[in-house]
Amino acid sequence: MGQPSTEPCKKQACDIQACLSKNNFNPQRCVDVILKLQKCCQMCNYDSTHCASLSGLLKQYSNKSV
Repeated sequence: MGQPSTEPCKKQACDIQACLSKNNFNPQRCVDVILKLQKCCQMCNYDSTHCASLSGLLKQYSNKSV
């Protein structure tokens, strides 16, 4: 049996993928979920592989408040 994931921000990263898939991969339509991932990454000091893999999206919205 596999161990449960202890990866911080996994849910938020999955939410972004689902949102992008539903919205023809237009990040403008997923700003809320992108900002939630950013907040999660800040809370865990970016100690998540999901923060690094989505850093391009996070940089686009880093000047917006959560």
